[in-house]
Amino acid sequence: MGLLQVPHASTAQAAPTGSRTVDVTIDSMSPPTPSEGDTVTVSGTLINDGRSTITDAKVAMHRGSAIGGRSSIESLSRRTGYLAGADGEAVKGHTEKIDKLEPGVSQPFSLSVPVKDLDLTKDGVYQLGISLSGRSAAAPYGQILGFDRTFLPWQESDSAKKTQLTYMWPLISSTHLTAETDADAQQTPVFRDDDLAAELAPGGRLQQMVSLAKNLPVTFVVDPDLLATVDAMTKSYRVDGPDGPMGKNQAVAKQWLHELEEAAKTHEVVALPFADPDLASLAHHGKGVPSALSHLGPATDLADKTVDTILGVKPRTDFAWPVDGAIDSSIVDVATSAGAHNVITRSDSLREAGGLSYTPTAARPIGGGNTAVVADAQLSRAFEGDMSKAGNTAHAVQEFLAQTEMINLEDPGRQRSVVVAPQRMPTVSQAQAMATALRDLKQSGRWTQPLSLGGAAKAKPDRAATRHVPSGSSYPSSLRRKELPTDAFRQIQGTQDALDDYQVILAHPERVVTPFGNAIMREMSTQWRGNPTGAKAFRHSVRSYLDGLTKKVHLIQKSEATLSGRSATIPVTVQNNLVQGVRDMKLKLTSSQPNRLDAGKTQTITVDGGHSQSFKFDTTANANGRAWVTAQLYTSDGKPYGDPMTFQVNVTEITATVMLVIAGGVLLLVLAGVRIYLQRKRAAGRRAEDGTDGDGTDGDSGTDGDNGGTDGDQPEQPSDPTPDTGSESSDPSGSGEKVDR
Repeated sequence: MGLLQVPHASTAQAAPTGSRTVDVTIDSMSPPTPSEGDTVTVSGTLINDGRSTITDAKVAMHRGSAIGGRSSIESLSRRTGYLAGADGEAVKGHTEKIDKLEPGVSQPFSLSVPVKDLDLTKDGVYQLGISLSGRSAAAPYGQILGFDRTFLPWQESDSAKKTQLTYMWPLISSTHLTAETDADAQQTPVFRDDDLAAELAPGGRLQQMVSLAKNLPVTFVVDPDLLATVDAMTKSYRVDGPDGPMGKNQAVAKQWLHELEEAAKTHEVVALPFADPDLASLAHHGKGVPSALSHLGPATDLADKTVDTILGVKPRTDFAWPVDGAIDSSIVDVATSAGAHNVITRSDSLREAGGLSYTPTAARPIGGGNTAVVADAQLSRAFEGDMSKAGNTAHAVQEFLAQTEMINLEDPGRQRSVVVAPQRMPTVSQAQAMATALRDLKQSGRWTQPLSLGGAAKAKPDRAATRHVPSGSSYPSSLRRKELPTDAFRQIQGTQDALDDYQVILAHPERVVTPFGNAIMREMSTQWRGNPTGAKAFRHSVRSYLDGLTKKVHLIQKSEATLSGRSATIPVTVQNNLVQGVRDMKLKLTSSQPNRLDAGKTQTITVDGGHSQSFKFDTTANANGRAWVTAQLYTSDGKPYGDPMTFQVNVTEITATVMLVIAGGVLLLVLAGVRIYLQRKRAAGRRAEDGTDGDGTDGDSGTDGDNGGTDGDQPEQPSDPTPDTGSESSDPSGSGEKVDR
């Protein structure tokens, strides 16, 4: 039997050809904004993606024509390969020879050209390219086999009216603290993980953000929850888990806070509402849930207090920053509901519709005393890519510099204010690229000058700039899909309601109100976008922990009780396993048959932490039989607390027949006593008449017990009835228990 060979398609990609044969990557350009007399040096790498060796190769620099506008910069940044008309001829006299370039081999290059040889005739942004030309088996004649381009901003002198540039520098992290605290005097906090330490340590993301910003003209935009979390790390803390170890990163937390405190002295600080709530989710899904928006006001107040306490500076709390600067009318309403009169949006959300030939000033009045601060979308997204590669960073930096110069050149006689709102949590490499661009702008200083975010909000707006807030239908669907759902806000409300009911019973409610209140704010954070599983797990953990604490105050189940008699006391025990005491609670017994058994009056109770205490209810029985009694705890405002406890009471009332028997017995005893008394009186009278000393007897009366006898010879007296001591015993009687009368 022969084998049939089935042909299959090759999975190998075709080798690139023409000016894409070699991957030319510009890794750096120095200086990034050259002046007259400088020499421009471009360095990078060459990789032969073809299948044959390239020989007689050389690297050359190309100076293209001046770029016409911001949109041209953006389109050129996406172009690949060499275009003869647009990229210009190679600058003569300045090449670097490459003997040969083997397939798949990477080789560095560096090429320097004096500015005077680049023939920069006027101020503007020029396209600058690097080409690799040579021969190969596929291209036997010399030609350009690889090309990469960047941007060369050129301006000989300072602008008369420089663009005012505001750069927001976000200090934000994900949620690390739980609602849980240890039961000690210090309330040692419990962290979800210890990952924040890596961000704070030297070389970590947050450490770099602070270190890089020290000498940069930026405005710190801070989530106060991050400050509170790091401050908690400076003291004793524990990491959540089965064997929850104690945290050991106090030193890095203290160092980071110290560096930030020093940097904050010379920078404007804007505080977002505590935990950076997701304003868009609140607007689109939370407004319909009662009390959802009520957290914004306290979050803003807490932000001010937290930053002031930890950093020692008074922050601005009048700015709101929706995710990616995307807004609609409902988001603006929510954002401004807690006193934030400045809403940071982005130019791809509040789009220009008037055909302006220049980039307008960021500030736009939008009614109601509110201002939309419109960040420039292109500048804000300049460093969102993978900045870990030198080529990506170099390109992003040069494009950023080119865009800022082009903004200034659009209308040199009109000074404008431009705001940059980058991604909320830049990586280390992204932060370093951002810092590089800002340092280059600062060093050049020819077309921009720094301005704080507060200053940008007060800048005089352009009359022709759009001020119309878009409707909800224009909100990006890609962002809407990542929002917290309505069910999440219902869960948050449920947790808040449970907390409200719980804290009123506590002797020291502040021990739970603060950690749980902060945790509830964290449940609404923007940091949960893209992580619905994590968000749901966090909400569940907060509620589960609260429910566990609530159940530590409960009623101890009673067995069946027996009530003998018309009245008695029934004890009910309350167990408090909390560290602190509970107060002003109500304990009520309810009889299922009040005509048979009255369970007594409601009692106000107080129980110390770690104790149980019994409370006795005076009950009254009106008839024999069994009755069910339900015990229930209530808060001071009348809400049921915890699960009810039900037990059975067996009423055994004393009957009338028994009472008659007892009464007859008592009467016989009285009559016997009277008879004995009369007999003794008559005997004493006869002795007195006969002069005897009491030796005589009276045959009719029998012996009187005094005849030479002792006390033990006295007639036996009836004893008292034996008392019913069963009610004083704590042991159950039969299948139930008796109760105190």
